[in-house]
Amino acid sequence: MLKNYVTTALRALKRDWNYSLINIAGLTFALACCLMLFLAIRYELSYDQHNANADRTYRIITFNKTSEGDDRNTGLPLPALAALRNDFPELKHQVTMVYDLYGALVRVNNQKANKFQEEGSVIAFIEPEYFQLFDYQWKAGNAKAALKNPNTVVLTERIAKKYFGDADPMGKSIKIENKMDFVVTGIVKDPPATTSLPFEVLLSFASLKQYGANGDWESWGSTYSGAQIYLALPEKVTAARMQQRLVPFVNKYLESDDAKEIQYELQPLTDLHFDTRTENPASRTVSKQMIWAMALIGLFILITACVNFINLATAQALRRAKEVGVRKVLGSSRFQLVRQFLSETGLMTGFAIVLAFLVAYLSMSHVAELLDIKASALVLFDPVVVGFVLLLALVTTVLAGFYPALVLSGYQPILALKGKMRTTGGNQLSLRRGLIIFQFAISQMLVIGTIIAYNQMTHLRSADLGYDKEAVLTINIPERKPGQLETLRAQLAALPNVKSLSYGISVPSSDGNWWSSFRFENAEKPADFSIVMRMADTSYINTYGLKLIAGRMYLPADTIREVIVNESFVKKMGFQNPNDIIGKHLSVGGRSRVKKPIVGVVKDFNTFSLHQETNPCVLTTRRDTYQSLGIKLSTQRGGTEAISQLIGQVETTWNATFPDFAFKYEFLDDKLNNFYKNEERMYALFRLLASIAIFIGCLGLYGVVAFMAESRTKEVGIRKVLGASTGQIVSLFSVEFIGLVLIALIIASPVAWYVMNKWLADFPYKIDIEWWVFAATALLAVSVAFLTVSFQSIKAALMNPVTSLKSE
Repeated sequence: MLKNYVTTALRALKRDWNYSLINIAGLTFALACCLMLFLAIRYELSYDQHNANADRTYRIITFNKTSEGDDRNTGLPLPALAALRNDFPELKHQVTMVYDLYGALVRVNNQKANKFQEEGSVIAFIEPEYFQLFDYQWKAGNAKAALKNPNTVVLTERIAKKYFGDADPMGKSIKIENKMDFVVTGIVKDPPATTSLPFEVLLSFASLKQYGANGDWESWGSTYSGAQIYLALPEKVTAARMQQRLVPFVNKYLESDDAKEIQYELQPLTDLHFDTRTENPASRTVSKQMIWAMALIGLFILITACVNFINLATAQALRRAKEVGVRKVLGSSRFQLVRQFLSETGLMTGFAIVLAFLVAYLSMSHVAELLDIKASALVLFDPVVVGFVLLLALVTTVLAGFYPALVLSGYQPILALKGKMRTTGGNQLSLRRGLIIFQFAISQMLVIGTIIAYNQMTHLRSADLGYDKEAVLTINIPERKPGQLETLRAQLAALPNVKSLSYGISVPSSDGNWWSSFRFENAEKPADFSIVMRMADTSYINTYGLKLIAGRMYLPADTIREVIVNESFVKKMGFQNPNDIIGKHLSVGGRSRVKKPIVGVVKDFNTFSLHQETNPCVLTTRRDTYQSLGIKLSTQRGGTEAISQLIGQVETTWNATFPDFAFKYEFLDDKLNNFYKNEERMYALFRLLASIAIFIGCLGLYGVVAFMAESRTKEVGIRKVLGASTGQIVSLFSVEFIGLVLIALIIASPVAWYVMNKWLADFPYKIDIEWWVFAATALLAVSVAFLTVSFQSIKAALMNPVTSLKSE
């Protein structure tokens, strides 16, 4: 029986090969899309799940509720670790601090040729307790002893291979930032791609004091975002209970004014990847809303392909009416006919699955790059993936084939054999119209979303940041020895095409900012909001094109001598005129009473990305904090070749000043673009999925029109004999479908408007959704539908009417 079903299905596919090809193509792209989205979603949802205690492990974050709104800092003060162990003895070996270096220079065997400038969160100081919270597979050494002593380090296999090649790294040493040597005492397997803690150079926490931490080991007033505390709760302690116990903990150790605004919160380890409000060491977050949106879009695209199948199957029902009649006369039951037609759908789905695997395999590297996923982590031939595909094939077969099977198997044999069946019955015609509307509504929602996302990205890239980001070269400064920065400045300033240069703690817009409390004038306690500190030399304003709107530039100094504030600070302090704040004083830091005069006001500039509003900011001098060198280049002479030559000269000069460090540069506009990687991924994904949805929709529309043109061949011939023009024949087929596409737009527009408005709500600086977005979508949809319909309708209109009418 099964062999008969398969034989019959193959004959049916061969007989109507053109419609079968359309269905298989649509199903192939839809299934490939679903498969790749499944792999991507599985990848995202598996973050940090490899840890056995993931469901009981938390990060403590600092939640600062001020008048400016909610602010979350991932770090805790350095003395918090010892205090937690003292006040919560049950956590003594279940709580640990991770001190992230956020990139550093590593030298091997003290040889200049073996310099490795690590980027991101590769290097961190950790305690032995870290290995009790997080799972690592040890290849050499052991978790309890490897990092017990100072000046020890554990490396991953990848890093060990990178530093030492095929040699045994155990017992050998590396030097960090030319400060300290660390002996290799352990080797662990590489962490999985889906970890929020991607550390591969694990330094002993016992060395941190000697190395020099960013903060005071006794002070609770300073917080470094890279000093993060993780803990694993005992079985009987709930997160809610621990959260309650942290309230008196904060009141005990923080000053009363700070304790009113600050609380410590438990953030589940499994949320680190999904909470876009806070960063994680992997510097990669994806909201769960985005993940479920991907799943929903994948489902919609699959339904779109199934719609094609249903439309074509019901449109072709007349062709198979006599076949059904004969089978029923010969004794076939309706159940047998349903099985036969479902087997045809299953066979096409089977072909599509094989092709979908091929498409997915060929596009995997591109999709991985698009979604910022490690391609090696996407495994196609995996039991879970194969199980998903089999389930997908079953669902597709039922969705696409069940209704057409019911329609075809329900024909009455007498009417079928007499040829009195009609394919244009009201129910079937209404269904096809409804499905076409549904299909194009999905594709148009994606198109609207793509246009809005593109406009928002364009707005973010072109928005006025309050400074000039063009042609600025940025370089990190590793040392600040006496005379070193001054010598480098003089040498670089003498190079051609260098307009100006400046040292500062960072560029104007940075994701790592120094927040500080302050006192204004003679206030007895700090203000109720914090300020962003921008320590920089006197060339900072000129190099980055900041605009001084009142007062003057501060005088040169190596420490804080005078300050400049921004407009937001002026408004926050209640002054209407920027000149009114000139001559006032402020003292920076919670305990500081040393007042510094305000000598100038700059126009607001974005201190963060455009995800956040401009904050009150203070610019001042302090040489020991300078970490960034900005070089403003002249682009008027020599073009790209001159810039490349200049960068080479800058590198030579920089290497002469810092011979023990690795030179690395970045253009400021490229650095700023990294702020919007998540949005860029979303836009690229929308663009791809919208294209696929439109393509599948047009395939189905093409198939339905082709069948209609074929079934109305004689009607077209008669109309031509009676004088109908080609344009009238084209309009005969086009008007109805273009109307359906416009109805789809009416349905899609409010849904897309609502969804994209919710997305834009996360941006303080955002575009308005304007009417032309929907008009452009309508024009695109109508044009695509018209071209699709016209191809077949023109072909039908140009056919010789004699050929159309000569045979019955």
